[in-house]
Amino acid sequence: MGGGRDCVLVVEDNAELRQAYHRVLSEFCAVSTAASGADAVETITDDTDVVVLDRPLPAVTVDTLVSELKNRHHDCYVAMVTGVAPPFDISRLGVDDYLVRPLTIEQLRDTVDRLFSLAEYDAAYRTLSQKRVEKSVRVREQASTELRHSPEIDRLSTEIERLETEIERLEAEIDEQVETLGGMRPGD
Repeated sequence: MGGGRDCVLVVEDNAELRQAYHRVLSEFCAVSTAASGADAVETITDDTDVVVLDRPLPAVTVDTLVSELKNRHHDCYVAMVTGVAPPFDISRLGVDDYLVRPLTIEQLRDTVDRLFSLAEYDAAYRTLSQKRVEKSVRVREQASTELRHSPEIDRLSTEIERLETEIERLEAEIDEQVETLGGMRPGD
């Protein structure tokens, strides 16, 4: 989604945990950190794909912060990390995943990786939709005899086929990741 390498923003007020998350995640992606909700709003960029968010944070409610981050950068995904079980009304928080501490390095990495896959899927699907619209408009603009010999239509058709294949691959990857998560028990 971002400008190349996948990017995570870790928002954690505990310096030791913030450094630990940074160390683990920086092995496979770009990582920036923030110690508060205000720092997170200042630190997040258009290149941020995933936010790993501590709960609770001082001086801000989680739902307010998640709303602010997603309003500014609607393409980012949020994984909440907390020491308490999720509330029954977790959907109102607007988070895309919820991890309960203590968590393993594998759980953190797998969650962030799955959210990267979702971000990649969304971007590919959006591009596919745009290409389909473009092709449809061009087909309507051209006479049927021109269509058979249109390099632009051929190019769009090839690009659409490539994106459909990419989306199928991403769907399979996400399904596999979700199946793996389904086999995990709380605290695994």
